[in-house]
Amino acid sequence: MKTPLLQANGLTMRFGGLTALDALDLSVFDGEILGLLGPNGSGKTTFFNVVTGLYAPSAGDILLDGRDIRGNTPQQVYRAGVTRTFQRSRLSLTMTVFDNVAIGNYQHFELGLFANLFQRKQLRQEYERTVEMVHALLNTFNKELAAKLFQPAGGLSMIDRRRVELCRALISKPRLLLLDEPSAGMTHDETNELMDDILQVRSQLGPFTIVIIEHEMNVIQRITERCVVLNYGKKIAEGSYAEITADPQVQVAYLGQEAAA
Repeated sequence: MKTPLLQANGLTMRFGGLTALDALDLSVFDGEILGLLGPNGSGKTTFFNVVTGLYAPSAGDILLDGRDIRGNTPQQVYRAGVTRTFQRSRLSLTMTVFDNVAIGNYQHFELGLFANLFQRKQLRQEYERTVEMVHALLNTFNKELAAKLFQPAGGLSMIDRRRVELCRALISKPRLLLLDEPSAGMTHDETNELMDDILQVRSQLGPFTIVIIEHEMNVIQRITERCVVLNYGKKIAEGSYAEITADPQVQVAYLGQEAAA
């Protein structure tokens, strides 16, 4: 049996009297695309926030490749190979496309005073390498976007802003990418185009692992290999898209349908 890349055991997150995650057991296997589903308030984004160190869990364990990362800072989780996007755009619209992407690779920069003053050649070489990396990654998504490398991000369309956020998450070559509703704010056609981009980039960069939160069920059906459904912080279903959508608990909790008698 395969060892999970990411494993949550009894993961619990309480906010006062509210239990957002309730003794959750969840495994993510290396190289898969896992869909994380559930109604609003079911604990999906809280799970991302706990995994990435934004919240310290109330109880339970989080193992990344067998190593306990519970209580790690977001920077430590990032260095361990986990990156994410957010439902709401986190771009700095006055900064250039390049700056917005390059900041995702900050761990590889030496920004100390000594380097800035006495290692100017190395700093320039690092900058030029980063320009090449960012341009190549943007080009993988969209050649027209790559041509806007030094233009402000505020002038981009919504789908291009999402592409920039994905590039920022991918520039550090993560092992695990957490996507929080990447289709938010986009049209149906734009969503399909972005999913094409994600699958294409993943095939070119290697089969890195993805966990995606998404309300667009056609997206989940199309790109995921396995799904987990949460409700009130508990796992209520797990399996393929076909299996979870046929589950009466999911139909009640997520799809808003009455359970079959």
